[in-house]
Amino acid sequence: MRSSCKIIAATAIAIGIIAGLSWAGLSVHAQEATVSIQISIKDHRFQPAEIHAAANKPIILKIKNLDATPMEFESVTLRVEKVVTGNSEGVIRLRALSPGRYEFFDDFHPESRGVLVAQ
Repeated sequence: MRSSCKIIAATAIAIGIIAGLSWAGLSVHAQEATVSIQISIKDHRFQPAEIHAAANKPIILKIKNLDATPMEFESVTLRVEKVVTGNSEGVIRLRALSPGRYEFFDDFHPESRGVLVAQ
């Protein structure tokens, strides 16, 4: 009976180790496939106003609001909107995009415009 318990315990430990290694490998692979882009807004202007990313890969867009007032990052084509308070940062996770141009703007200051080019 004791040897059966030892075998079961050893098997469970081995399965746990293998599953953990597989999960770690998947998360590293997922991180490599994700593109990270940083953009800022100052004086109600995006800097840079045109950003580029690889097509067909998920994107993490980090927005740094250097103004004291809030802004709302919005894009109809990206199907996203996010308020970023003054002097803070926001993060938007975007799906993998097909090649193309995706316009965005600050909904609180519609004259503030930019574009993400996926290629």
